[in-house]
Amino acid sequence: MTRRSVLVLNHFAVPPGHPGGTRHVELFSRLPGWTHVIVASRRNMITGRPQLPEPGFHPVAVTPYRGNGLGRVLNWASYGLTATVAGLRQPRPDVVYASSPHLLAGLSGCVVAALRRTPFVLEVRDLWPRVLVEMGTLSETSTAYRALERLERFLYRRADRVVILAAGVRPAIESKGVAPERIVFIPNAADPEDFVPSGDRDELRRRYGFTRRTAVYAGAHGPANGLDLLLTAARAVPEIDVVLVGSGVEKARLRAAARDIPTVRFLDPVPKTEIPDLLHAADVGVHVLADVELFRAGVSPNKVFDYMAAGLPIVTNSPGIVGDLVLGADAGSVTPPGHLAHGLAQMVQASPDELAKMGAAGRRWIRDNQSRTAMSGALGRLLATLVEGPDDAGR
Repeated sequence: MTRRSVLVLNHFAVPPGHPGGTRHVELFSRLPGWTHVIVASRRNMITGRPQLPEPGFHPVAVTPYRGNGLGRVLNWASYGLTATVAGLRQPRPDVVYASSPHLLAGLSGCVVAALRRTPFVLEVRDLWPRVLVEMGTLSETSTAYRALERLERFLYRRADRVVILAAGVRPAIESKGVAPERIVFIPNAADPEDFVPSGDRDELRRRYGFTRRTAVYAGAHGPANGLDLLLTAARAVPEIDVVLVGSGVEKARLRAAARDIPTVRFLDPVPKTEIPDLLHAADVGVHVLADVELFRAGVSPNKVFDYMAAGLPIVTNSPGIVGDLVLGADAGSVTPPGHLAHGLAQMVQASPDELAKMGAAGRRWIRDNQSRTAMSGALGRLLATLVEGPDDAGR
C-alpha cells in the first residue's frame, strides 16, 4: 500500500519527550499508512532550549522574544516565513495541516498548500482574533483587529477542512461563512496507558517533596491562564500545598507575587514523559483560566485530559464546556472563575477514598470517550476523505 504524507505546521510543537505541546506528535504518529513531518520552532517556547531535527520533526529558525510585546509578534512572523520556506523544500505532501493559535502559521500552510497543489487543513486551537479582544489585548475597532479578522476569514475560505478542538466554537466559525460539513471536531485527548508511573507513589512524593495534600497545576504560565486566581485561592486555603509546574511570560511575576504564600511552590517544566510520575505523586490536578467569556465554550485543555488519564481528581474554575466535562464524568469540582478557593477547600475536606473515586471516574471517562487513539482514528478518516474521496475513506 502506498504511504501518504502530511506536512504539519505548528509553531509550538515539541519532539517526543520534551516539555510542551505534543498533540500532533501523538496524533500523527498513530496514523497507519501515513508519514508526517512537523515543522516547528527551533527553540522550545517553554524551556528556551534548542530543538534538534529528528525523524518526523523539522525545526526552523525564529527570532527570540520576551513578554507580550512587538518581539512576540516578530517571533510569529519569523515562523510564518521560515515555515513557508521549509514547507516548500520538503517533498510534496498529500495534505498540508496548519495549526493556530496565531494565524500566520495558518497563512504559511495556506501558501504552501496552494503552491504544492495539495488540500489544506486549518486547525483552530484558539478563536483568533476574538480571544484577543475578550482578553483586552486588542480593541475591536483597531486596525490590527480588522486586519486579523480579514485574514481569519480568508483562511476559512481557503481551507478544505477546519478542525476544531472545542465543539462550542462551531457557531462562531459557521458565522464566518464556513459550511458545517467542512468543520471537523477532533478535541485534545489522552490515553490512560500513557500515564503509568515509573515508581511507587511514596517514592515519587519524596522525589518531588510532596509532604502534605498537594494540588498540582501543570501547564503554561501566561495571561490566559489566570494564575493570579490560583494564588489567591492558595492564600485562602493554607491547608493544601499548591505546586505550579511549567513556564511562560507571567512566571517571573507570579513567583514574585507568591513570595509571601508559604504553601505555593514553582517547578521548572518537565518532559511529557515525566508527567505521569508528577501527577501520580500529587493528590489533585488544578485547571484554571482567566475570567473570559469565550473560554466557557472555546477551549480543549490538554491538562484536564492528562489529569483524567492519570486518575487525578480535578478542580477547575472554568464553568461551561470544561466544567460540564468534569461534572459529567464525576471527576472533580467546578467553581466560578473567582471562587477557586472553594474547590481547593472541597479537596482538603475529601477523604482519600473520595479522591480515589473521583480519579478513577475520570480515568474511565477518558478511556471510553476521548482517548488519543480514538482521536487519531478521526484524523485518519479526515485525511483519507481529502486524498481518496468519501467512498474510499470509509473502507
